[in-house]
Amino acid sequence: MATSQDTPLSPSPLDTASVLEAAASLAPQVVAWRRHLHRHPEVAFEEVATSQFIVDTLRAIDGLQVSRPTATSVMAILVGASPGPTIAVRADIDALPILEENDVDYRSTREGAMHACGHDGHTAIVLGLATLLAAHRDRLGGTVRFIFQHAEEQLPGGAEELVQRGVMDGVAHVIGLHLWAPMPFGRIGIVSGPAMASPDTFQCQIIGRGGHAAAPHETIDPIAIGAQIVTALQQVVSRGVDPLDPVVLSVTQFIAGTTNNVIPSTAFIGGTVRTFDADLRRSVPAQMERVIQGITAAFGASYAFSYELGYRPVVNDPSLAARLSQVVERTFDQDTLIPLRPTMGGEDFSAYQQKAPGVFAFVGAGNESAGITFPHHHPRFQIDERSLDVGLRYLTAATLELLDTPV
Repeated sequence: MATSQDTPLSPSPLDTASVLEAAASLAPQVVAWRRHLHRHPEVAFEEVATSQFIVDTLRAIDGLQVSRPTATSVMAILVGASPGPTIAVRADIDALPILEENDVDYRSTREGAMHACGHDGHTAIVLGLATLLAAHRDRLGGTVRFIFQHAEEQLPGGAEELVQRGVMDGVAHVIGLHLWAPMPFGRIGIVSGPAMASPDTFQCQIIGRGGHAAAPHETIDPIAIGAQIVTALQQVVSRGVDPLDPVVLSVTQFIAGTTNNVIPSTAFIGGTVRTFDADLRRSVPAQMERVIQGITAAFGASYAFSYELGYRPVVNDPSLAARLSQVVERTFDQDTLIPLRPTMGGEDFSAYQQKAPGVFAFVGAGNESAGITFPHHHPRFQIDERSLDVGLRYLTAATLELLDTPV
């Protein structure tokens, strides 16, 4: 006959409402973490002090197994009291090479570096999540991996490297969020299916023949040729692609010449292409090169064209997106969840989604009345810090849901 000594005890039910209340009480600490990170930004692949701050913070929390998958990334593992699925929660930690123009007491102290995309907030939120869940470890089933990823802002990105290091091995679901300035505070958007595009880049050097600007007939003018290429490339989208298929082709650089009386020998064009569809992603570069080849040949010039694939598109698992949308509706006010269209921005969260079904959500961080209207990657980018509490409560409820703990 079995006795209580040889029968494992199940953890008592977790009062998820109290956990969410604790999340709200933790908001001042999350804001403090965010402001510390904002003061001390580090760009991609240089997150030395940032990752050390994360390590020190996590090691002060009982019950976490803290490791460094790479030199500037961090992972903490929380093993619950009973068996269950393994859930990964990801935060990106790198800043951008931007000179901050905000006049706040927590502005960047590093010249030419700034958290201008909200990664400081993402990191603070997941630190808060680790704090909350570790405090309830004895009543959790399953395992949570908190991934603090380096180098989201720069190819080849940190996510792929971490996947290769095994951070996703055995993971059932992966979730993450982005504080989103174009959306007002108090709103959460979850896209079902394609959510963010693949951010590919291209470069083209036009090679002509320079000469005196007073004798243009003796030259092969790469500027005039380049201007035609820039215009003609727009027809790749408007005439070479089904109008129902989303594609963005933007020329963002045109560099040529050094003075006003010399036609240069070369001109440089660069930019980005954004797509969701894999076939389009393959076909658009070929169409671009055909245009470039035809125009340069027509005027006796030559060219060098290169195309670099960026991150894969972020595609949210539809069934998981529906499940987490219900979590938002149960956890927040009725009007918190809003319909959200995909964005042509890119994110290397997609690397994790190659290993497990995942959802990348958007948490509103804008506030027009407070002047928080500047776009991501702007030197005056800011967030409504109340969005940190919303993000923490969302990730808390979502993680508990995926650990099969009712919310």
